[in-house]
Amino acid sequence: MSILEKIKNLAKENSANTVKLRRHLHENPELSFCEFETAQYIAAELRAIGIEPQEGVAGTGLVALIKGKNPEKRVVALRADIDALPIVEQNDVSYKSKNEGVMHACGHDVHTASLLGVARILYALKDEFEGTIKLIFQPAEEKAPGGASVMIAEGVLENPNVNAIIGQHVAPNIPVGKIGFREGMYMASTDEVYIKIIGKGGHGAAPHQSIDPILVASHIIVALQQIISRNRNPAFPSVLTFGKFIAEGATNIIPNEVYIEGTFRCMDENWRAEGLEKIQKMAEGMAEAMGAKCEFWIVKGYPFLQNDPNLTKQMKAYASEYVGAENIVNLDLWMGGEDFAFYSQKVDACFYRLGTRNEEQGITSGVHTPTFNIDENSLEIGPGLMAYMAMRNLENS
Repeated sequence: MSILEKIKNLAKENSANTVKLRRHLHENPELSFCEFETAQYIAAELRAIGIEPQEGVAGTGLVALIKGKNPEKRVVALRADIDALPIVEQNDVSYKSKNEGVMHACGHDVHTASLLGVARILYALKDEFEGTIKLIFQPAEEKAPGGASVMIAEGVLENPNVNAIIGQHVAPNIPVGKIGFREGMYMASTDEVYIKIIGKGGHGAAPHQSIDPILVASHIIVALQQIISRNRNPAFPSVLTFGKFIAEGATNIIPNEVYIEGTFRCMDENWRAEGLEKIQKMAEGMAEAMGAKCEFWIVKGYPFLQNDPNLTKQMKAYASEYVGAENIVNLDLWMGGEDFAFYSQKVDACFYRLGTRNEEQGITSGVHTPTFNIDENSLEIGPGLMAYMAMRNLENS
């Protein structure tokens, strides 16, 4: 029996257990850096397989090794994120979240259950591959500075040194059974921009006696878009969006200040630094020119995510062997952010998408929505596919 057949059989045999794991995790979601019970659950499941994890990495993260023959030959890391989102779930399912206001609305329960399924498969086959598989259960993907950056700082890519890393993410826009890949730049850097415009409030009927921060802020928001349209190299996508504007005045009251929040995203680290500098200078300069004051600060987020072309081509070929070439989807650039990007800046990385959509069953909601759910058939495909790609990489690198 071939390795492909063995892995498919193990994935099928374990699929009911993987569904059970995912449902337990979905029922018991925890927010970023607070995944205490989740971490204990993962550790217990690993030990039940026969794998002893390292706990407390980046607070609530775990790392575990599955050593094959000649374990020093090559190390491939497989990553799953474990945190949930502050969303009130609206799904009417038996495994609905028990933690009010917290929900696995981005599929991290799927990623975690899937990686536990991978662990079970690869542990059973550890005598049939050379090298080491490093399992990374990472906290706080949803919260800056991102659990990935903390785990890297604590040495997750060392001892033993990682040669390549693979990450999987649910794709509610891709039908179950299909897998998405993209070589090169894939997802955007994500920085948060906060601006306070301080003027002088007064009566709406006497604007000449005030410095209207609403007018100043409005001019700034409009003007900042020219940085994207006229300063950015059009070869590199970039987005500047302001989603929060607070001006607590009234129909006849000019407030003293306005508060704005936005996001700046791009696919080039040089432009990222240059763009943020230009945004700050323009906001401060325009406010001063109009008689107001600008307080400006940035929360640095994740870098852009770069899929190593050679590794991704290889993973795409292995996925074609596993699910069939007709089930491989080419992904578009996506301006969303992912802290897996931190790993991609350090080692060869491949971040791919696992189809979870089923229109016939009404499973169509996007991530970060209160009705997000998956076709659980993906919980047989996901573990088997990742295990197969990891083993094939060890074999052919």
